[in-house]
Amino acid sequence: MSRSFTRILLFCMMAAGAASCKQKHADVILINGIIHTMDSTGNVAQAVAITDGKIVAVGKSEDLLFEFGTDSIWDLMGLNVFPGFIDAHCHFVGYSKNLSQANLVGTLSWEGALAVLDSFAVAKPEGWLLGRGWDQNDWTDKSFPDNTELNKRFPDRPVLLKRIDGHAAIANETALALAGIGPDTRVSGGKVLKDRQGNLTGVLVDNAVDMVEKVVPGQKSSETAGLLRRTEAELFSHGITTVSDAGLELAEINLIDSLQKAGKLSMRVYAMANPSEENLARWLPQGPYRTDRLSVSAFKVYGDGALGSRGACMLEPYKDDPEQYGFLLHPEDYYRELARKLYDSGFQMNTHCIGDSANRFILHVYGEVLGGTNNRRWRIEHAQVVHPSDFALFDTYDIIPSVQPIMATSDMYWAEDRIGKERMAGAYAYRTLYAQNKVIAFGTDFPVEKVNPMLGLFAATQRIDLAGFPYGGFQIAEAVGLDTAIRGMTIDAAFANMEERSKGSIEVGKFADFAFLIGSPYSTDPKALHSLQVKYTMLNGEIVFSRAE
Repeated sequence: MSRSFTRILLFCMMAAGAASCKQKHADVILINGIIHTMDSTGNVAQAVAITDGKIVAVGKSEDLLFEFGTDSIWDLMGLNVFPGFIDAHCHFVGYSKNLSQANLVGTLSWEGALAVLDSFAVAKPEGWLLGRGWDQNDWTDKSFPDNTELNKRFPDRPVLLKRIDGHAAIANETALALAGIGPDTRVSGGKVLKDRQGNLTGVLVDNAVDMVEKVVPGQKSSETAGLLRRTEAELFSHGITTVSDAGLELAEINLIDSLQKAGKLSMRVYAMANPSEENLARWLPQGPYRTDRLSVSAFKVYGDGALGSRGACMLEPYKDDPEQYGFLLHPEDYYRELARKLYDSGFQMNTHCIGDSANRFILHVYGEVLGGTNNRRWRIEHAQVVHPSDFALFDTYDIIPSVQPIMATSDMYWAEDRIGKERMAGAYAYRTLYAQNKVIAFGTDFPVEKVNPMLGLFAATQRIDLAGFPYGGFQIAEAVGLDTAIRGMTIDAAFANMEERSKGSIEVGKFADFAFLIGSPYSTDPKALHSLQVKYTMLNGEIVFSRAE
């Protein structure tokens, strides 16, 4: 800690006066703060004592200074302190790998996306051209593009550009040929789109995207490691100290574990393993694996696709495409068999469900295995559109909704066009979901959305975009209170990860993971919550981020 940052006082009158009788030692004592513990009582404290990276006392400044001896006292001078934020659903490894690809986020047309790709191709003159982030819903022409221009511009280089949600992509002819995709290709749980003449457009949906990704050369682990450290630094700048990475391969989990053990990666990771044969063979026989930095106690399962690409599985057809219902990504028996295996092995089952049909089906699959009241903490990831009659199943089977509040304000411009007004009653219904079990976990789903958790806090409580639209809020009855939202990114997220005994609140025995904010959500204009910034981030009792003055 630098002197300007810590204001460490080697001696203070109170500490010196009591030094001779002290029996306890702390590595550091934080005093004179506004410490929002997020414990069950909602306690706000002044001081925290830390030893070996863990909290050993929480209370008043004078009490801790009297109880503990230390060589390091940090005067917080009224800073607001929260538990380190937990992103309950994101893609830490995927986001990191994307840093080496063309960034198409924010492009306002297909032509704009192509312009970004052209520049990227100059900087990367050989090999595959990969990119992510285009979203046709942001364009004037909201139809899917085709690969005509990709074929003209890059006739000899394979190209794969994923939509922002990762559930659709566009590939050029070279990439399609390498993947063995032709006009007659059929994909279970996915689609290969064709034009009216039966020609491939290059657009792939859900499992069809995987066919191309399988022939893309893998990234070197040394390159991935460097990109993970870049992402880690960005996350620390937003006060995030734990990420719940939704869907990792065995090699990725092993890389994270090895980097953490070597002291080359600090971020705590709750890893949801992909249910690949390799992962199932590795983890099911031994059961969950946990270290102080890594937890492998859950599998991320895909129920359906995304609403933006019409892959979400719906009970009724899409309003703007009456021939489409979306689809499950696997046969129904696949989910039932996998649920039983995970239950018997002690793992959580965390299933991506967007459409009301997918949510209903998976809720009932869970119920068949869980059988009622339980503490297995199986999760529905996204729970984006739920039929009103199905909300009670979250309570009946003790299922945790894991949602991304910013998706409500990202999708609000076009969601009703997709599914119609009637089904919107069960869409992005965070207050109703929270009411079932009085627990809800909040994430960002980055890189689908932005990393900053303050944007989620703002969206969850205000239900408007950064320009203040719509007046009065989008489905404002489904906004949640500020306490609920903060718990969703601290103690409730820890609970959803089965980690509430070690993180998520500022209590004795837990990791000293803190986010120090410039200002407080409780005193900030609600319409300005998104502008809150993190001053410092502490992980395991060490400062890992300090904002420049």
